[in-house]
Amino acid sequence: MSNIDSRNVDLVVIGGGPAGLAAAVSAKKNGINDLVIVERNDWLGGILPQCIHDGFGLEIFDEHLTGPEYAQRYIDEAKELQIPCMLNCMVLEITPEKQVFVASPKGLICFNAKAVILSMGCRERTRGQICIPGTRPAGVYTAGIAQNLINLKNVMVGKNVVILGSGDIGLIMARRLTLEGANVHAVVEILSHTNGLPRNIQQCLIDYRIPLMLSHTVTEIHGQNRVESVTISEVDENLKTIKGTEKTIECDTLLLSVGLIPENDLSTTCGVQLNPVTRGAIVNENLETTVPGVFACGNVLHVHDVVDFVTMESEQAGKSAAEYVLGNQKQLQRITVHAGNGVCYVLPNCISKNSDVELLFRVLCPTQDASIGFFDGKKLVKTKKFRKVHPAQMIKVKLSKTETSDISGLRVEVLQK
Repeated sequence: MSNIDSRNVDLVVIGGGPAGLAAAVSAKKNGINDLVIVERNDWLGGILPQCIHDGFGLEIFDEHLTGPEYAQRYIDEAKELQIPCMLNCMVLEITPEKQVFVASPKGLICFNAKAVILSMGCRERTRGQICIPGTRPAGVYTAGIAQNLINLKNVMVGKNVVILGSGDIGLIMARRLTLEGANVHAVVEILSHTNGLPRNIQQCLIDYRIPLMLSHTVTEIHGQNRVESVTISEVDENLKTIKGTEKTIECDTLLLSVGLIPENDLSTTCGVQLNPVTRGAIVNENLETTVPGVFACGNVLHVHDVVDFVTMESEQAGKSAAEYVLGNQKQLQRITVHAGNGVCYVLPNCISKNSDVELLFRVLCPTQDASIGFFDGKKLVKTKKFRKVHPAQMIKVKLSKTETSDISGLRVEVLQK
């Protein structure tokens, strides 16, 4: 082990995407001077450089920015603050003692960190993970890979396209491919509702007259060297295919937009406990994981709908990490937060009873005129009404310390009408 370069540092930020950049900038502004960003790619900004459509920055800058424009603002700020960034460097392991082992072009490095921020983002689910039967021809891409090929490498992935999954990347790629001259035959969604933001349904499908097939899925891929067609089948309320509903769509390309998985392989090496629903870390209101001094933010914590919210969350993680390193973190009594009826998950997983907090959660089904209840056992602590809620949209609700000071637990659920 003598050939490992050992360095002491206050804070290591793992990942140089929007979450890592915002967390590092926030930590620096809150008093941490000895920090470093470790990024495995040879660029900063994560996936944003390939997202050339606008719609970024509305919450933070009140502007319509493209992905590269949004990323560049934080890249410039990190540069102005002289935050070191190690590119082309892969973190191999994090220990519970917050030793971070990094493979760099100059050799192995071990950072002995006082705190670590996990901001590694997420990855796309692939064909193998959803087990679509059929042959294995060329022409099957994840939506993100197709976006990268078209927007950054000027490679057109196909002319006749079917998209499986109505996640936001798939919807945006339906529009992008149409603008490039492809014929997008359909966006096929196994659920009875869409998985993308309503604004993307309107702007990417309805405005371009691209068919949306709900409660349908791709049940077989055909073709030898290249995709020649796919079989589409209707599904029932249990997501089982209904025999006799099969139809064939001739196409040369199938895009998959079937979900994102937080990249938490590293997190588990230091003992961070994961939430089985979000597949992200279990955190308190400081975004601190179950390992003291290790924080998580962005899509590695839970998959977000809007990058501005990634930034806001990461700024909180950077501030919390700074308080931890500087010894300003308070030891507080906390209560556990649970997802109840109609709610998919709630973050943070535990909250302080003595400070104002903001809860983030998603519902399971689209609902009009929804009321959300916050319970301590059977006692209703608070209700919040919404004109409509949708699983694709993250909901934020603030609770004051006067509302939580006397409760022993918290459950969030959609109230029955």
